[in-house]
Amino acid sequence: MLFRSQIRSTMLVGTALSVQAFSARPVLAPASHAAAVVRTSPVMEMVPARRAQLAGLLGATLTGITAQGASAATGPSSTPWAYSTFLDAVEAGQIEKVSLASDGKQVLSIDKDGNRHESLLLPGESANLIKLLTSKNVVFAVQAPPEPSAGGAIAGVLANLAFPIVIIGGLLFLQRRNGGGGMPGGGGPMNPMNLGKSKSKIEMEPETGVTFKDVAGCEGSKQELMEIVEFLKNPSKYSALGAKIPRGAVMEGPPGTGKTLLARAVAGEAGVPFISASGSEFVEMFVGVGASRVRDLFGQAKKNAPCIIFIDEIDAVGRQRAGGGGGGGGGGNDEREQTLNQILTEMDGFEGNPGIIVIAATNRADVLDAALLRPGRFDRRIMVDNPDFSGRVAILGVHARGKPLEDDVDLESIARRTPGFSGASLANLMNEAAIFAARKDKVKIGNEQISDALDRVTLGPEKKNAEISMQKRELVAYHEAGHAVVGALIPDYDQVAKITITPRGGAGGLTFFAPNEDRTDSGLYSRQYLESMMAVALGGRIAEEIIFGDDEITTGASNDLERVTSTAKRMVMEFGMSEKIGQVALAGSPQGSPPMSAETKVLIDAEVSRLVQGAYTRAKQLLLDNRKALDALAIEIGRAHV
Repeated sequence: MLFRSQIRSTMLVGTALSVQAFSARPVLAPASHAAAVVRTSPVMEMVPARRAQLAGLLGATLTGITAQGASAATGPSSTPWAYSTFLDAVEAGQIEKVSLASDGKQVLSIDKDGNRHESLLLPGESANLIKLLTSKNVVFAVQAPPEPSAGGAIAGVLANLAFPIVIIGGLLFLQRRNGGGGMPGGGGPMNPMNLGKSKSKIEMEPETGVTFKDVAGCEGSKQELMEIVEFLKNPSKYSALGAKIPRGAVMEGPPGTGKTLLARAVAGEAGVPFISASGSEFVEMFVGVGASRVRDLFGQAKKNAPCIIFIDEIDAVGRQRAGGGGGGGGGGNDEREQTLNQILTEMDGFEGNPGIIVIAATNRADVLDAALLRPGRFDRRIMVDNPDFSGRVAILGVHARGKPLEDDVDLESIARRTPGFSGASLANLMNEAAIFAARKDKVKIGNEQISDALDRVTLGPEKKNAEISMQKRELVAYHEAGHAVVGALIPDYDQVAKITITPRGGAGGLTFFAPNEDRTDSGLYSRQYLESMMAVALGGRIAEEIIFGDDEITTGASNDLERVTSTAKRMVMEFGMSEKIGQVALAGSPQGSPPMSAETKVLIDAEVSRLVQGAYTRAKQLLLDNRKALDALAIEIGRAHV
């Protein structure tokens, strides 16, 4: 009796533990069992064998209690149900209790057998489900939302702040790495805190080592800038007459003509703070950075007024804005246009521009915005063109300083052989001549080194390992002799300066004519000169035909033929030198070629062919009439191996 009572008490205690563990979860618990009354019988005396048997049963019972308690601690398991299965069970009256999740997305049900089932609730079905449960008299409840823990809230806040903290830390790292330890005011080229700061530095006393004495070949441009410098040094001379200092000047011209050199000369002689910048410094991928740098640049200049700002290659930021009908065309660029607008405002806006002179340089003045070039911003447009003959002589004199020259070196002769050369090209020529002299262990630079340097600059390096057969050398000699003979016999044409058959670059030989300075400087070429130029260009091909026959002509005249065709087309379509076409311009323009009829195109082709054929006939007759001179010159060229 005692043994059975203890076993029953043990089972009831295990059931109570299981119910308590189930009720601890946020769901409805099954119906509580009735309180069990444990009754014990008086203790009876037992024999030792009986006691040992009872002890073994008690040990097994305790082991079962421990296992049942562990199972109850983990909680009863639930079986997933489809929502349709759950509704069918409710309709059939098999559900005893239902627990709805606080978010309305899940439902936990207990059937009459005590089994637990979980189902996902369709959105918006909570109201219909409550009506169904009420109609079926099913007990239901809603779980209370779980209380957020303090640790979870802190973790959520830290998770949200993690990305901004990483970004800020990276910026501070870059600032410390490139900005001298992240101190205020520090900043290198990669300092993100100084992204909107101008990269240009102000020079209170510029020491460029260049003055106006070091600038030659552009006297007119130099005079314009010297007036600005003199205005800064002696303003009373001009203010007494009511004159105002120019707000700005833009220098325009081909590359290498000395625009930056003039700016350095201005900086060396102005005697006022000088700031130099490049147009590309204001162009960034971030909208607003360029405008911010312009504000910072002019802010520095205003603090140190009077001041000169030099902006090189201003066409990088000053191009015509979209819709302006100029070179900008197409769609707009927000960053560039904002930067340009800021430059316009700073140069001559509402607040004015006291004491700041802006000097700019460009080789594309045709694409600059009209608002940038108007008076009040850039009052002066200074042309810096390629130097003329006297300018080239002066530039050669400047770049010959510090270079020992032979006594027979004539700078004027060099200047005559370099028409169209810019100041930078002439500087390169003299430097190459010095290198050639050093290569041959010379102590002075002679005419030979200057001539070799000129050939290298114009044609390319000499082909040292080129092996030419005697037949090919003879053919090239006659080709070049044909050019020279025709050029020498045609009246009022340029003089022959040099003939060579040494291969350079893509050319097998060269006949150089020293151009007439009056024609070159004025840019005016007569019809007679253009026709003579075509005849001279065809002289090489005609010499090949006369000496070697039509079957032995070569491709060496390809460049000559291109020049002849181009000259004839321009005479017909641009210069109005055709009687049949008349005085009209039919050449293409940046906006496109004018419309032409098919008949006009045929007529143009016919006129071009007539001009080329006329030049061919003239040159051939000259060579046939002077065959002895052609042969003698070709033999002399081949013998000299020039």
